Amino acid sequence: MDISFLIVTRNRPVDLRITLDRLKKIIDLDSHEVLVFIDGCEQTHPLIAEYDWVHWITTDQSISASPARNELYRLAKGRIFVGLDDDAHPISPDFTVEIESRFRKNRNLGILAIQEVRGLFETDEEALSQSIDGASYQTNDFVGCGFAIKKEVYDAINGFPLWMDIYGEESAVAIEVMDAGYDILYDYNLKVNHRVNVQKRKVMGRNYFRFEHQLRNVLNYYLVYYPKPARRILRTLLHNFRKYALSDWTYFKAYWRVLIGTLLNIKSTLSYRKPVQLYTIEKRKQLRDLKY
Repeated sequence: MDISFLIVTRNRPVDLRITLDRLKKIIDLDSHEVLVFIDGCEQTHPLIAEYDWVHWITTDQSISASPARNELYRLAKGRIFVGLDDDAHPISPDFTVEIESRFRKNRNLGILAIQEVRGLFETDEEALSQSIDGASYQTNDFVGCGFAIKKEVYDAINGFPLWMDIYGEESAVAIEVMDAGYDILYDYNLKVNHRVNVQKRKVMGRNYFRFEHQLRNVLNYYLVYYPKPARRILRTLLHNFRKYALSDWTYFKAYWRVLIGTLLNIKSTLSYRKPVQLYTIEKRKQLRDLKY
């Protein structure tokens, strides 16, 4: 098996249907497979019979995005894993061929970060017209809605973290891949359309759910990976207190929920502790950030 396309979905059967229909047009089932993890949502189950060429994994209760990915990726058989969100699909020409070519030409390549084109478009051609061109560069992160990772690289690390739920799990995989000696490359010429309503997201403004989960995961990220995490944690707490907690009562409550919850669960989090090399942390700081 050459490529495994891997998707975790929850409560978005309409979006998932679009993604699967688009994938069917570009894959060869003799050398590609599609695996979908239904994360505790019954409304998606009717698609199982309709898309019998998909390998389905289901759970009655939601286990959240990162643990679901952890379980899903262990079942994939391809030499290369392509991760997609349920509302994202490839739009660049010869997508599968180009993915394989990148890894074949660069043996030290661990992860391909793919350009995310956000928005709702009538056609893939319109989406492509909104993408940007540029030279590929080595980076320190990737976006889960579109990326590729070699199976041998994924198997060499701990995989998507069980100690995170959502928002931040990519950074955990990225730093482990870098610590294992592999590169992360951002490639402008590989593109996915992340079908989100950009204007609606802007109107929504503050996202309390995202804030709470991201803050918790960042604190735990430092606890797990940094040899000396105290300074980073204090800086993160101070920054978020000033910028968010002092500006809004809902943010304020979320901030203290995270802080108290992190302290109460610190023993469990530290059971996953695996500090990376100082060289990895320095390299991560020197690399260009991913362009979202």
